Amino acid sequence: MANPVLVEVTRGAVVESAHRGAVAVFAADGKPVLEIGDTERPVFPRSAVKAIQALPLVESGAADAYGFGNRELALACASHSGEPVHVELAKAMLAKAGLDRNALECGAHWPSSHDATIALARAGGVPNALHNNCSGKHSGFLCTCVHAGIAHGGYVKAGHALQEMVRDAMQSVTGAAHDVDHCGTDGCSIPTYAVPLKSFAQGFARMATGRGFAPERSRAAKRLLSACMAEPFLVAGTGKADVALMQAAPGRIFVKTGAEGVYCAALPELGLGIALKCDDGAGRGAEVMIAAVLAKLLRGDEALEARLTQLAHPSVESRIGAKVGFLRPTAALK
Repeated sequence: MANPVLVEVTRGAVVESAHRGAVAVFAADGKPVLEIGDTERPVFPRSAVKAIQALPLVESGAADAYGFGNRELALACASHSGEPVHVELAKAMLAKAGLDRNALECGAHWPSSHDATIALARAGGVPNALHNNCSGKHSGFLCTCVHAGIAHGGYVKAGHALQEMVRDAMQSVTGAAHDVDHCGTDGCSIPTYAVPLKSFAQGFARMATGRGFAPERSRAAKRLLSACMAEPFLVAGTGKADVALMQAAPGRIFVKTGAEGVYCAALPELGLGIALKCDDGAGRGAEVMIAAVLAKLLRGDEALEARLTQLAHPSVESRIGAKVGFLRPTAALK
């Protein structure tokens, strides 16, 4: 079935573009709270599930062995913008395990932060793997390998012991099989698996509540989400939607974007998990969708609802900064 239009983009009084999508909001016991569109369709979550992928870092004892606190755990769950603080922290994490950037197998790209890219180029530098938005996650992977005594060469490949730990965590948390028929390769070279959107929503409700988890996993899950909410800048970077959304209600909202218009989120106080997909992969559409869903679910707090509603209506600007239109959620999200 065709998913409904969830976001409209206006220019003047005319709707210029539209974004279709699907939204799933579930409780930890599997009870649906909100379903829009086809939530059974398999979706690659991409970077939206990094907090689940970081569970082995905590559960193996590596995080404690290397003295990692909120900052390091937040970076392990991050899609960062390659600003100096992100790069230096990833470097420090690797050093704790006796490694350097040469151990990273995520590849290199210029920082997504414009200012960081300009500063790096002006200094005559070139990007390395530490600038990769996934370097924090990969540093966590490598630390897990070293602490567990696993040879880390090829750690990004399907079938490697580290990726089997990650796959087992993903299957356990989401309740969905992560099999070879639904496996692809993520931008940072690790396996990514397409499973129903609703499975990710229930998984993040379980991450937030610990329901259905053994005590050790419950503690690890809450520790990771709490770290991200405590250090949102390290999860993303300057001007990023994830930072604005988590800072709107410190300690109450966890959100994480993924490539191709995916978002996962959790509201610990309500015991709910959220997962959504903007069909055309547009980040701008997904950002409006998640802000609108959060505003809807947190309607009891008028000030917070107003802030989230504002974030759900970003402006479209001309090259000289004049507001010429805006993005808005449709009635399906209100």
